[in-house]
Amino acid sequence: MLTPFPRHNGRVFGRVGFSGSLAALVTVAALLAGCSDDDKGPDVGASTSGSPSGATSASESASDSAGPTLPVPEGVELSPEGSQLGVGDTATVAYELRQGVVGVLDIKVTRLEKTSFKKSFVGWDLDQGQKNSNPYFVRATVTNRGDTDLGGKRVPLYIVDGTNTLVEATTFASAFPPCEPGSFPKKFKTGSTLKVCLVFLSPKKGELTAVSFRPTQAFDPITWTGELEKPKPPKPDKPGKGGKGDGKGDQDGDQPTGSAG
Repeated sequence: MLTPFPRHNGRVFGRVGFSGSLAALVTVAALLAGCSDDDKGPDVGASTSGSPSGATSASESASDSAGPTLPVPEGVELSPEGSQLGVGDTATVAYELRQGVVGVLDIKVTRLEKTSFKKSFVGWDLDQGQKNSNPYFVRATVTNRGDTDLGGKRVPLYIVDGTNTLVEATTFASAFPPCEPGSFPKKFKTGSTLKVCLVFLSPKKGELTAVSFRPTQAFDPITWTGELEKPKPPKPDKPGKGGKGDGKGDQDGDQPTGSAG
């Protein structure tokens, strides 16, 4: 069952957690204007009038403090709110993980990919709602410019679909070779750089029209746009090494196991 979520200038759909099958979208109850949980990154939240049940304006999505008002290390210059960038451009952003804890990142969106369940999700069990979504991969390079270790946190990006709906990234309980990693490693300290790949399922065959950084309801989002490309083939596993996570389906197509992330 798909559960509607916040909006960019309309609604927002939440992330999906995978555990052996494509699980239902997880409803996040926290208000968008409130601070996010330290482990969960920016929250998405409650409904507003004129939106579908559980949906809110994306002008009301994410955590608590607008980037330009947050303290950043000396020499760091944040990108202006409302910046409209292209694939290959870098934005320097700040966001509040929880009260008094600020993350600062250079984010360079490097590639936008439109895939298919037949091509990239072989062996995963899909319900009808998920079959009616469009899967996308967003690749980016991120560098920690702040003083906070962002280890284990989510990359604070959404996609925007053709109806101006924000869609939150999907998480997996086990390895997903076509597109990973989707979060920071256990340690991601100042100066660390990582190439990430985020999976998005856009409900009701929604199109990817932009990638968005919007940490608060008051923040004028920074967006990236560009041409959609075919997904990169996954790198083959190294001999003698299994997949990451709680379990990985074997070559006969068994489902990965473990709890939703």
